[in-house]
Amino acid sequence: MTINEYNRCVDEFSDAVYRFLLKNSRNVELARDLVQDSFLKLWLKRKGIDYNKSKSYLFTTAYHTLIDHVRKLDNRQTENDYELDTAITEHGYSDLKEILDFAVDKLPAIQRSVVLLRDYEGYSYKEIGEITELTEAQVKVYIYRARLFLKKFIGRPEMVI
Repeated sequence: MTINEYNRCVDEFSDAVYRFLLKNSRNVELARDLVQDSFLKLWLKRKGIDYNKSKSYLFTTAYHTLIDHVRKLDNRQTENDYELDTAITEHGYSDLKEILDFAVDKLPAIQRSVVLLRDYEGYSYKEIGEITELTEAQVKVYIYRARLFLKKFIGRPEMVI
């Protein structure tokens, strides 16, 4: 990859990588830092990376950088913590986007990542598998489970009222 191709990668993909990391981390500063780390890794390996595969490389790198950060930071919280926040039920949301964002935040990290890659970024099952190092079947299972949880979560009367 040439310097011009690298600069094109920054222009074309930085917003998408940032959105992906922000949706997963829910932390603006962390997302910015992880985007920088991902592009630094791309820069360091630019000579061995084909420009046509740079988008996939960036998302894979961003995903792994986020997972590494989460593992270092948070071994205290379990991934299956689906307890409904009492402040949310007392507030009574009526905006479906807010409810969906809240529900997506409740998903385990891997399910949240595959759903965001599929439904927000539009990747195919195969591409998601390459990014997350999962098989296509595993990706489909995680997406199915995530969507099932989202459907049940949003279907609660106290969430929509």
